[in-house]
Amino acid sequence: MRIIPHDRCDRLGEGPLWSPSEQAVFWVDITGQRLNRLRLRDDSVTSWDLPAMTGWVIERRNAPGFIAGTKDGIATLTLDPVTARIIAAPEPDLPLHRLNDAKADAAGRLYFGSMPMACDTPTGSLYRYDPDGTLTRLDSGYSVANGPAISADGTALFHTDSVAGRIYRFAMAPDGSLGPRALFRQFARDEGSPDGMTFDSEGGLWVACWGAGRVVRLLPDATIDQIITLPASQTSSLCFAGDRLDRMFVTSSGDGVDEAAGGALFEVESGRIGLAAHKFAG
Repeated sequence: MRIIPHDRCDRLGEGPLWSPSEQAVFWVDITGQRLNRLRLRDDSVTSWDLPAMTGWVIERRNAPGFIAGTKDGIATLTLDPVTARIIAAPEPDLPLHRLNDAKADAAGRLYFGSMPMACDTPTGSLYRYDPDGTLTRLDSGYSVANGPAISADGTALFHTDSVAGRIYRFAMAPDGSLGPRALFRQFARDEGSPDGMTFDSEGGLWVACWGAGRVVRLLPDATIDQIITLPASQTSSLCFAGDRLDRMFVTSSGDGVDEAAGGALFEVESGRIGLAAHKFAG
């Protein structure tokens, strides 16, 4: 395990993304309103201030820059200079909500959650945003919607409510629609809260466990078969990176904790190979 040096620890590090074209890992500091980039060739970190709290960035297939989930909605985002433009507002009637965590599927559709910023009421939802601009609410009742992850064959989507400590599984149809949610795993209190997630190439589901200072690998029957501990209790998300997708990076939060490594970005040895991230097709 190593800590990636950069100029300040993240208040709420999240949403790590491997970009093969940039040969870099991008991740956000949500409450710090920053986007960070780690170049793997030299470990250099560059950061950009963002105009709003941003929960995730995903690369675009047919346009430069990113699609981003912000406090105010879905935005296009370009850098140098930073330019953000809202293109969809899923919850204009809920000003105390923000968007949190997202993934794209192989067809270039976005799946993302919303949540109350106070994390105190189950008023968040799970959405799909299609490349043609169609927005669909897929599920509701989340206090902290988190960690969408899509199976390699595209037949299942996994989503969490971190406050409830639950990972749900949805059957996923070719048109992007979801079946009813089913409980995949209930986390015990001492296991932490399931947060960001990603699959490896063998079908293992990796989960960052907020409050427990670890990431775990779940088998298809929801049992844990691998645990990696970290010196930051609020581990928040993770991704595979590098040309072989054999390097794992883990984000964390330093907000409200007295930990030297709280809010650091970590590289850990998982011994696994990841899956390439899909891009938004809009």
